[in-house]
Amino acid sequence: MSVSDSTQRPWVVWRLTDGKPGHESQSLGLVQALQRLHPVLCEDMPVAGLGLGPLSWVGGRFPPGVGKPAPDLILGAGHGTHWPLLCARRVHGGRALALMKPSLPGAWFDWVVAPAHDEMRGDQVIVTQGVLNAMQPGRKRQGRVLVLVGGVSKHFIWDDARVMAQIDAILAAFPQAAITDSRRTPEALRNELAARYADFYHPWNDCPPGWLANELAVAESVWVSEDSVSMIYESLTAGCAVGLIGLQRPDKAAGRLVRGIETLVQAGQVVRFDDWHAGRILRPAEPPLREADRVARQVAAGLAARQGVA
Repeated sequence: MSVSDSTQRPWVVWRLTDGKPGHESQSLGLVQALQRLHPVLCEDMPVAGLGLGPLSWVGGRFPPGVGKPAPDLILGAGHGTHWPLLCARRVHGGRALALMKPSLPGAWFDWVVAPAHDEMRGDQVIVTQGVLNAMQPGRKRQGRVLVLVGGVSKHFIWDDARVMAQIDAILAAFPQAAITDSRRTPEALRNELAARYADFYHPWNDCPPGWLANELAVAESVWVSEDSVSMIYESLTAGCAVGLIGLQRPDKAAGRLVRGIETLVQAGQVVRFDDWHAGRILRPAEPPLREADRVARQVAAGLAARQGVA
């Protein structure tokens, strides 16, 4: 679908939010991608704590929509948005889109945008590589390297010493690399990063809003600990060459998220630390990951067809 003429009626999009940054990044990424195709009037509607469930659906209740322009599209990410999505559509019309595998039957929604590791199937399902995000590539700074440190995860065995040894090797190769961590990073490792790399370490809680997105936009390459799956996909979407700081896995069958990472490795979209240390070069993925734009084109085509727009 081509970009729409700016004189066309804007699509009204209700973005239902649950207050969780990861979920809001997904829905924002899709809204922004739609805005690159067609004029969009977006209404953000917090729904956490409103108690909108089956009884609200039966009773035809969706208070946040009172007095708002009728929606063409209602979207949300996270289980807390699923019943509100259905309530909003029942009361105000429009089409309902759930981001990630919903807690309710997928057939109840007009679209479900689900990462491949959720293993969903159906005519209304749009399968993606990872979850959507709002990242956009910028003008890359030559030699700019970013290190993103995660933390304890049920999918991996976290080992401070193993992670630190890899960071030391990365910083030996890229002495000016910027380092940041996350809420999950163990305190002992945070203290060690601060002691060893004080000039380049940016604790997550000291970074201003938008810092990471700005850094990803200009970074040529990014090193991400394997547990930080969303950061891996955000780095790929930002057009960065991506390396993985390796972690040991529990002695059990690989979960869906781990299999998703293996798919990226096998496709050459990311490079493991051990392979890089053995001489493999980090390069940006080709073609670049643009999942929000791809999904937006499919959704826009559906909305346009419903309106009878060519």
